[in-house]
Amino acid sequence: MSQNKGKISAFDELMGIRAGQQLAPNEVSFTGDDPLFVSPFRIGRTLAHALAARSVAANDLWQLKTGRRQSISIDAKAAAATALGGEDMTLVRDHSGQYRPAPISEDVEHMVALTQPWLTADDRWFVPHFNLPHLERRVLDVLQCKNTPDSVAEAVRRWKADELEAAIAAAGACGGKVRTPEEWLAHPHGAYLASRPVVEITKIADGTPQPLPEGSQPASGIRVLDLTRILAGPTAGIGMAEHGADVLMVTAPHLPQVAPFVRDTSHGKRSCFLDYNDVSDAARLRDLVSDSDVFIEGYRPHRLEAHGFGVEELAKLRPGLVYVSVNCYGSGGPFESRAGWDQVAQAVTGICDLQGQAMKAGKPMLTPVYLCDFLTGYLASFGAMVALARRAQEGGTYHVQVSLCQSAMFLQRQGLLEHFDNAPGRLSPEEFEAYAIHDNHTPYGDLKSLGPVIRMSETPPRWERTTPSLGNDTPEWLSR
Repeated sequence: MSQNKGKISAFDELMGIRAGQQLAPNEVSFTGDDPLFVSPFRIGRTLAHALAARSVAANDLWQLKTGRRQSISIDAKAAAATALGGEDMTLVRDHSGQYRPAPISEDVEHMVALTQPWLTADDRWFVPHFNLPHLERRVLDVLQCKNTPDSVAEAVRRWKADELEAAIAAAGACGGKVRTPEEWLAHPHGAYLASRPVVEITKIADGTPQPLPEGSQPASGIRVLDLTRILAGPTAGIGMAEHGADVLMVTAPHLPQVAPFVRDTSHGKRSCFLDYNDVSDAARLRDLVSDSDVFIEGYRPHRLEAHGFGVEELAKLRPGLVYVSVNCYGSGGPFESRAGWDQVAQAVTGICDLQGQAMKAGKPMLTPVYLCDFLTGYLASFGAMVALARRAQEGGTYHVQVSLCQSAMFLQRQGLLEHFDNAPGRLSPEEFEAYAIHDNHTPYGDLKSLGPVIRMSETPPRWERTTPSLGNDTPEWLSR
């Protein structure tokens, strides 16, 4: 494969990964189009195609359960809005009963101010990443500066881009050199990813077919362990919950979180505390795995192997498991072991370069939304449901791998817009209301949020549970 993978649509590319029976001509329909955001990328169309592919995978499960298929529709503008999140698409009821935008998180504002392209000593650009206190500290230790924009700019200017990228990686921190798309594809890592499918679904062990549980939704009765934080991985989990799965978030009290991101990616899930460094907690987590169907992890590659929760260990513990890995750099290549975030993927793959050129900014720019995060999450839940369908038909244990960099490359394959200057930047109040869901008595107050934007004729995606607080539930499965 190559970055130009046949100039086919995002949806058709994903249907090629799905394989299986051909769709009826009227099964999936699209409305609307880009741009919603001031960006040259086809964000709405690409997200809509990924969500439609996820819905087809859910439809495959529904057919295996009932023998029926259903019609699917999605609007590209609404799909684009799902990448906003946060204060833009979550309203909180105040004391007067009015719904107003959620307060802007100071932590997010601080991260955004520092996580930008900065000029280097060799007149290149570099994006250091400052999310979460312990990772910020690692970047600051490399740069030897304060956590202010001026100090970061001055410090980055003292480094050559390639040397800084290597030093940041060696410190276990996150950051990336801004490359053009051509430079990325010529790089050994970009070339590796271009040779791989955007969603890798690997059958890692044989086994007997496992019928799907009964229920009123495509994924009803499917048990999902969600060991992820901050957008991409949690978005995969919420995608499973929207189709009826029992999704149990697993975290530990000491792990840092970003409250708005937790709020906006926990809808429909349950949450418990288990620390895999604790012997009894690790034993309980293994018990949960042994009765689970899907395990989603977003840790640095190979991190969980050291704690006994790598893909090979869990495949033996739970034959038939669908193990989903979500990371920045993908399944292999020279950067495989590096950690990263949405902005880092945008920097290294060429998105920053193209966004800056299109804006005539004279410098690289990040896109207005965390598009790699949300797209990667949608692709992960698509891959998980494709694997569940294969498990039901032919048996086996599966490893699903997705990455932020692959998603960034996938987005670029959809081409660029010529006109986007007058994009509104958000849905109108009327458009928002068409998808709004009220979620009352949550730990964050009474919420009105942009709900699932997929329309399915028999099993419309929904959130069946009130948004939980972290650690609110016991670490056990619901009865089927």
